[in-house]
Amino acid sequence: MRCQPDEQHTVYKWLKNKQHCLLCDEPADSTSSLCVSCESELPWLGPRCQICALPLPHAGLTCGGCLKRAPRFDRVEAPWRYAFPVDSLITRFKHQAKWPLGRLLGELLSHHLRHAFDEGLARPDLLLPVPLAIRRQRQRGFNQAELLAQWLSEQLTLPLHKHWLQRIIDTPAQQQLDAATRKRNLRRAFALAPESQVDGLHLALVDDVLTTGATAESLARLLKKAGAARVDIYCLARTPKPGD
Repeated sequence: MRCQPDEQHTVYKWLKNKQHCLLCDEPADSTSSLCVSCESELPWLGPRCQICALPLPHAGLTCGGCLKRAPRFDRVEAPWRYAFPVDSLITRFKHQAKWPLGRLLGELLSHHLRHAFDEGLARPDLLLPVPLAIRRQRQRGFNQAELLAQWLSEQLTLPLHKHWLQRIIDTPAQQQLDAATRKRNLRRAFALAPESQVDGLHLALVDDVLTTGATAESLARLLKKAGAARVDIYCLARTPKPGD
């Protein structure tokens, strides 16, 4: 089983050295491992729904789904559409344990959030990673959401509680399922740890990708029922509608 990086003796000091671009292999223009050209060509999320961040043709709009039925979470923040090459980088981080790729994406997400805070986005009281089923975490060796939350906590100086949210039912993999099936899978899948204290707090859930929003909706409902005042979602990428 792969081991998670040691928090006290990080293996990511390479970020502080001169790097070659991870995408084109040319010398990077800074200490980052993406050159300026490749970074500018990433699938940056442009106009999006003000609530769920679904890509839309124009800025400042709310998507039809959120207008029809407002989700329990309050806002989604993501820098990218789930498209090449971000989808490939996330897959390699998540399924091949390429932690440096995840560390790089987490660093760029922290830059996105810092800019959003400067533009008026309310800072949360603390971060909560989306939990992974125990069996799946043992197979993978780590929880990618927990690593992202750890890196964001360090970069943004926000408290992190890794174990307040628990996955008590091991649901089937969600990637290829439609929204209705995902919702059925997630019924009663999550619980709050006895030591959690969320009443009145502004919380931010951290995950890698938001697709249908079923996981975010289930967790936000749980947290709001326990008294949370606000629940935001921080993720690397937002999946557009099929065919978009």
